[in-house]
Amino acid sequence: MSTTDALPAPMAQPAPEGRMARKAFWVMTQRVTLMAGAVNAAFMLLFLLLGAPLLIWFSVASIAVYALAYVLLERRRNAAALLLIWAEVLSHSAVGSWLVGWNSGFHYYLLMFIPAIVVGKGRRTPTPLLLLALFLFYIGLHEVSVRHGASAPLGSLGLSLTHAFNVAVVFAMAAYVARYYYDSVLRAERRLEKLATTDPLTGLANRRRLARLAQEHIARSGPSRQPISVVIADIDFFKRINDGFGHEAGDQVLVHVAALLEHSSRVGDLLARWGGEEFLMLLPDSALDQAAAMAERMRSAVASQPARHGSETIAVSLSLGVAQLRQGETLEAAIARADRALYASKSAGRDRVTVAG
Repeated sequence: MSTTDALPAPMAQPAPEGRMARKAFWVMTQRVTLMAGAVNAAFMLLFLLLGAPLLIWFSVASIAVYALAYVLLERRRNAAALLLIWAEVLSHSAVGSWLVGWNSGFHYYLLMFIPAIVVGKGRRTPTPLLLLALFLFYIGLHEVSVRHGASAPLGSLGLSLTHAFNVAVVFAMAAYVARYYYDSVLRAERRLEKLATTDPLTGLANRRRLARLAQEHIARSGPSRQPISVVIADIDFFKRINDGFGHEAGDQVLVHVAALLEHSSRVGDLLARWGGEEFLMLLPDSALDQAAAMAERMRSAVASQPARHGSETIAVSLSLGVAQLRQGETLEAAIARADRALYASKSAGRDRVTVAG
């Protein structure tokens, strides 16, 4: 018997609309194919020990089937590979039950089809019909096995060993597959979370993520918190950069400035692309004068390190506004004061830091 007999993956076509689901499905199918060959090799040794030549040759044939299925999967002949896997699962369950008897446990693998049929999508045959067909096959196999008896009985010890081996494979592989798909869901959730909370151009946190992290930080610090300051920065004359050098150059400037700001920030500071050419920093444990000094270092770093676009050099400067979160003040109110200070920097000639009063 093979590991694939215990697995739901080969029995359900992935949904055509889910690219990540399709990728996970085929990766799992290839792993299943390799595991199936290994388990059939173990079966071959077991039946050699028990002196069951028919089952040995059937295990050899199963190994060949899974080797061919793996080659077909490598060549993207997925439908043919799945057909082979289906055929091996059904035939091995039937032949194993017929030769050794119902108590050998080969029929347990058929039950693993149930979740695969239920969750599978993209088939032309409705799920209820597939479940009914599986049910009838299972009951029919039981009746034939019980009425016919074992054609090549193994004896009490051999039957017990075969039954225990089949149960162990079903337990182990059901747990493995469940864990694989659970980990796949977790990875997908992390990717979605990253997409939802990260600015795709600069790699910084986006507005939504910074607002959430800032509120969490403020809530944890309590009423007797250390001083918290916010700095908002805006690239001067950014529209001129886009108009003069092109939007690709504008994107490079945004990435360049984001890297400089990130390099200038401390561990624990929160930095985000706030929107357009604006960046926002939340500085925990920073009073107004410390935040102003940090903002000045950032302004100087950007002013002294121009961006490059191909062979062209693009001078960049920042206008910044700084505010300290007051006792009882909301984060939004502090950001609004920093924003007014930023526009004061713009009005005063740009390329400077203004501290909110």
